Amino acid sequence: MDSETLSTLNNNIKNHLPVQSNGLISAPDPPQQPFVIGVAGGTASGKTTVCNMIISQLHDQRVVLVNQDSFYHSLSDDTLAQVYDYNFDHPDAFNTELLLSCMEKLKNGRAVDIPNYDFQTHKRIGPGWKVNPSDIIILEGILVLHDPRVRDLMNMKIFVDTDSDLRLARRIQRDTVERGRNIQNVLDQYARSVKPSFEEFILPSKKYADVIIPRGGDNDVAIDLIIQHIRAKLGQHHLCKIYPNVSVIHSTFQMRGMHTLVRDVKTTKHDFVFYADRLIRLVVEHGLGHLPFTEKQITTPTGSVYPGVVFCKRLCGVSVIRSGESMENALRACCKGIKIGKILIHGEGNNGRQLIYEKLPADISSRHVLLLDPVLASGNSAVKAINLLLSKGVVESNIIFLNLIAAPQGIHVVCKKFPKLKIVTSEIDVTLDEDLCVIPGMGEFGDRYFGTNN
Repeated sequence: MDSETLSTLNNNIKNHLPVQSNGLISAPDPPQQPFVIGVAGGTASGKTTVCNMIISQLHDQRVVLVNQDSFYHSLSDDTLAQVYDYNFDHPDAFNTELLLSCMEKLKNGRAVDIPNYDFQTHKRIGPGWKVNPSDIIILEGILVLHDPRVRDLMNMKIFVDTDSDLRLARRIQRDTVERGRNIQNVLDQYARSVKPSFEEFILPSKKYADVIIPRGGDNDVAIDLIIQHIRAKLGQHHLCKIYPNVSVIHSTFQMRGMHTLVRDVKTTKHDFVFYADRLIRLVVEHGLGHLPFTEKQITTPTGSVYPGVVFCKRLCGVSVIRSGESMENALRACCKGIKIGKILIHGEGNNGRQLIYEKLPADISSRHVLLLDPVLASGNSAVKAINLLLSKGVVESNIIFLNLIAAPQGIHVVCKKFPKLKIVTSEIDVTLDEDLCVIPGMGEFGDRYFGTNN
């Protein structure tokens, strides 16, 4: 393919991607939104306990809990004079419009101020408390499944189902100890409004739940199954649903911390290399997990039999010069004596991508290949490198492409052209700018890693 054709292809990729007014090329898919969980149930059913158990097990994710109780209407002086006749379990007791506004802002990545409601004065006090966008938003309250507009915001709907006698006993303890009420008032209120509202509004919303938890927080099995489902959903980027050959390493606070450092423009070269090497090692190890294996039983020093596996040994690496060379040490540390080939692809301005140099193992066609390039941007260089490997007889399904970060546009380009190839990356970024640089990205990786930037 001549340089003029390559230039045309390169320009076509740029021309077919929508450009915003600020010069950024829009991602073909919307950014991933937080996972919203609704937890409903009768008064004192154990909703808060269930929420706290979910939060404690999702310690490696950013989780925020929003209580429907915060959105009670402040009572007027006239209503306060007859507060014991007021039905706090009726849908009209809540400012649902404000709740919807706050939840929609959080889903769209904006911070919100949640009202601070005082249960003794029955009024909002102070300026409220600020809640920042998170990976998971849990909305908890007796009527969060009642309004269809609120339900539509949720990815998972849970109903905590607890015996009514137990709920009443818990409510008496809570309202007398925490909210300063006497037992007779609690019992009168329960018979007058709490029980009728439960039967009229709360219990009917149970049919909208995806998961019903009997016994509330005492049901460890149900909580564990919910956690497994949430983790499965969080670990799957929307592009992974489109392309099953794309694998994104499960994100933890450790990984985010390392990404924060390697992406920070103020990070020194020494720290950049240190944390980039840690991330590269994780990507390489994850990529090796996609190799075919055979089962093998071995005997341990204790004389016990261990049912193990042996991975494919016909393996080599190929680095795309020069950024890809930063990944070679991690591969050598994981695969003793591995052969590593090199490819140099040059592209600048309107000259397209040109193959300048290649040195590959002579028997590469019979090997599984780990293609090394820390950044997948437009996919132009990747397509050129993969086409070279295929021309050398490498089977497409035997290629595993390893990156630290990838742009959605590059994933689309590579996966549509090579659907049998596997891509392993640690994070999928938002988009490309008009110069085909990954956004937010980490800058020119090779310059930062090898210390050649100004």
